[in-house]
Amino acid sequence: MAGSPSEDAEGSRITYVKGDLFACPKTDSLAHCISEDCRMGAGIAVLFKKKFGGVQELLNQQKKSGEVAVLKRDGRYIYYLITKKRASHKPTYENLQKSLEAMKSHCLKNGVTDLSMPRKICVGLKAKENVAALPGERKCQEGEKGNASRAEG
Repeated sequence: MAGSPSEDAEGSRITYVKGDLFACPKTDSLAHCISEDCRMGAGIAVLFKKKFGGVQELLNQQKKSGEVAVLKRDGRYIYYLITKKRASHKPTYENLQKSLEAMKSHCLKNGVTDLSMPRKICVGLKAKENVAALPGERKCQEGEKGNASRAEG
């Protein structure tokens, strides 16, 4: 997996990596988008459900759109950005932004400095809106030195 890093003035870095998201270092926290109902029946969500389980644990957190549910697995955090009410609904950029801010808060409180997520973080948003999510990802590292990776492919 080769990446091209870009660094901002605060020392935060985003590296684009082409390849399998689950091949990232085992110390990286992971993030992806789901609905409030935690169905995870399509796309990369199916792989997250199979690999990390915890559906009932996520449901018990009773998170709403614009929030983030969190599992801790093998010493790292797995972030579930809640971007819509039901699996059949469309996500909104507003909910994506709010859930990214919630994840940022958790990252800062818990010392998370390395985070990997899919490049198309929120399937269902138009390509232009997904590109707009990039600053939200950077915000997870704002004010702290750290690294964020996005898997392409």
